[in-house]
Amino acid sequence: MLEHLINGLVLGGTYALVAMGLSLQYGIARIMNLSFGDTIIAACFATYILFSSFGINPIVALAIILPASYIVSLGVYRLMMEPLVKRAPDEGALEVDSILLTFGLLFVIQGCLLVIFGGGYISYSFMNTPVSVLGTLVSGNRLLALVLSLAIGAALVIVLYRTRWGMILRAVALAPKSAPLFGIDTDKAARMAFAIGGTMAATGGVVVSMFQTFTATTGVVFTMKALIVVILGGKGSVPGAIVAGLLLGLVETFVAAYIDPGLTLASVYTVFLLLLLVRPNGLFGKA
Repeated sequence: MLEHLINGLVLGGTYALVAMGLSLQYGIARIMNLSFGDTIIAACFATYILFSSFGINPIVALAIILPASYIVSLGVYRLMMEPLVKRAPDEGALEVDSILLTFGLLFVIQGCLLVIFGGGYISYSFMNTPVSVLGTLVSGNRLLALVLSLAIGAALVIVLYRTRWGMILRAVALAPKSAPLFGIDTDKAARMAFAIGGTMAATGGVVVSMFQTFTATTGVVFTMKALIVVILGGKGSVPGAIVAGLLLGLVETFVAAYIDPGLTLASVYTVFLLLLLVRPNGLFGKA
């Protein structure tokens, strides 16, 4: 039971970590990024190369991958998303346009990864040693992944809710039309939110690569799970993404362990549908 609980928290923490990035992009920048999961997989491959070819520890690799992902995400927003924002007549049109654009970007990233790395499963061994937790053996890399996910998630929550910069981002998420009346540059906030969201995706990729195998085509799975977590937690709610991500990970793990591994996806959608019937705006969403 304890082993399944820890594994569920590890998986849920990973879901929460990546969903926080998508929540920022969608809640603040109003961009529905369908290429989000492929950003995660690209970070997985980057971590793999740094570790296997250059012997760089994945934790140290964070200091290289995160700034790079921020710059790349900012460039993607300026080159591809900003023209959509300027021409979109309303939020609904922007969401539709961003879905179409990022759907194409998904295949561009996936195609590049397939050409470079092929379609096989890839993994590497890092801290893959058992650690005793209350008498239960758990893989060291999974424990590290859980600690990193919770620590980074907590840091983001503190920044969003305890700093002026975070207050500005939340103001744009809650009232994008009123925020400029208080001197807030909503375009700058949207750019930063999109770039930070991409950085969170890369962070999730580094964490995932430490304990999971991955391929160039599995990004869509992470995009799907992140979307579910964002909707369950409430649009633009980072605390909601954390809670929903942990819940999703625990449900998947316990269903696979005690019922049938083939029902994990069905269980996820069952929880998703039931919760939407009770709270259509998500756990932390407001009407």
